[in-house]
Amino acid sequence: MQLFDWIVLIVTLLFIVGYGSWKTKGSKNVEDFILGNNETPWYTVGLSVMATQASAITFLSTPGQAYHDGMGFVQFYFGLPIAMIVICVTFIPLYHKNKVFTAYEFLEKRFDVKTRSLAAILFLVQRGLGTGLTIYAPAIILSALLGWNLTIMNVIIGVLVIIYTFSGGTKAVNVTQKQQMFVIMSGMFITFFLILHYLPNDMTFTSALHIAGANDKMNIVDFSFNPEEKYTFWSGITGGFFLALAYFGTDQSQVGRYLSGKSVAESQMGLIMNGLLKVPMQFFILLTGVMVFVFFQFNPVPLNFNPNNKIVIEKSAYKEEYHTLEKKLVKLSEDKKVINLLYIDQLNQDYDNPILRKELVALSNKEKDLRDRAKEIISRADSNSETNDKDYVFFHFILHYLPKGLIGLLLAVIISAAMSSTASGLNALASTTAIDIYKRNLKTEKSEKHYLNATKFFTLFWGIVAILFACVGTLFENLIQLVNIIGSIFYGTVLGIFLVGFYLKKVKAMPMFYSAIISQITIFVIYYFMIYTQEKLGYLWLNFIGAILTIILALLFQLLFFEKEKTNNPIKY
Repeated sequence: MQLFDWIVLIVTLLFIVGYGSWKTKGSKNVEDFILGNNETPWYTVGLSVMATQASAITFLSTPGQAYHDGMGFVQFYFGLPIAMIVICVTFIPLYHKNKVFTAYEFLEKRFDVKTRSLAAILFLVQRGLGTGLTIYAPAIILSALLGWNLTIMNVIIGVLVIIYTFSGGTKAVNVTQKQQMFVIMSGMFITFFLILHYLPNDMTFTSALHIAGANDKMNIVDFSFNPEEKYTFWSGITGGFFLALAYFGTDQSQVGRYLSGKSVAESQMGLIMNGLLKVPMQFFILLTGVMVFVFFQFNPVPLNFNPNNKIVIEKSAYKEEYHTLEKKLVKLSEDKKVINLLYIDQLNQDYDNPILRKELVALSNKEKDLRDRAKEIISRADSNSETNDKDYVFFHFILHYLPKGLIGLLLAVIISAAMSSTASGLNALASTTAIDIYKRNLKTEKSEKHYLNATKFFTLFWGIVAILFACVGTLFENLIQLVNIIGSIFYGTVLGIFLVGFYLKKVKAMPMFYSAIISQITIFVIYYFMIYTQEKLGYLWLNFIGAILTIILALLFQLLFFEKEKTNNPIKY
């Protein structure tokens, strides 16, 4: 990195932290700190909701996902717009009507304190892990590619977030996320158009799409019913719908964003904005990854994008074997470039040459074979090495091909995205701990200032926990998948509780509590067997299974064992 990159990076981050702390300092009470005094306009709600979900993992892993597997991951988001409509119609009006600070406070009014506490604890577990990952994801990539110390990176990102989240609560999160979304999308758009500019002069965007299509990168929709496929139209519409419904409707990191809206209408407009823009945004990020793939059809590419693996190989007895593969890849890359240029020339004459397409596919298969053999060598050299390099693809391009200044901006994009998700997570964890656990179980009445200080303390506490988890975390197959897997394990049960609370008025507290316990244990068992028996089931289905199982068990228990149970907590519908 050049001096100018450092200046861009540091100035951008300091401005976001400083502006957020200055603009929102001096919360007077818990309502101000957690709900932002209900002063947030709809567009800020929408941007804040988008920024909360669009973590650094999104901008690191998603382009790499597209580079390797194509556009199919966009199907994951197909159920999201439908979920936004359901939340706007049902969830938001009920939350506002019952004047809740957190989503889980609603559950006590509808059921009892046990159900509220169970849902809050499930949230704290999964969001605590997820918040640590939002710090760890960019830190491990940045440390590997730039040679920065991983622990120091974790601490820097965590401390920057704690400063303004501790200072201003929900207001600070909302205000800073507007700036962060501007930085994030500006950086991504500039990068996308630079990639197109770097492609061969006689190559059009349409030609680039043809090359991507010839390599199976443009298979956007899969209508198959194969449950082993992670991403299909049906898993996106069902599992993705239930995951989005749970995340945006019951996860306090998102609920807290729109509970701070000026009114029900403002909150609803913010979520509709997210529903309209989220799928196009993810499509664009995936398309950027596909264009990176096309770019590397004409430029040198490493055998494995993770630079740590190159270090491992150079110190091992397998160095020469690996170098032989690298030489083969160089020759193969030259052949690919020649065939691709011939293919472009034919496309410019309106002829999609099937023979050249077959040659492109054959060369891509040979490259994949070389990469697989390289992974085997890396594993032999060090069994603990992470051979999957999806999370390093995009950043490799940034470091090696972007001009001065833009590298600093893209680093600011990644760290800003990490900060936005982490801030929402910390704010939600602190709010839930303070309101649903601490305040609810405190025997004596305390002042507003006491609860405000308690919420700030829990912000600091969870910030430290997230940093510690980030420091001891280990890289999974793909970080964006890991975050979604963690969510899918817990979200189904929690969503089931809320759906029963909203729609099945006859189900009372005891059947709800026991059904939730059994459902969550069942999901743990299913996931255990998925791992250790290597049975393949797309993890998105866990959301669907957990929610449906919770609902069915609650109905059965109510009818068979608790038909005469009465409730003392009537809810306002």
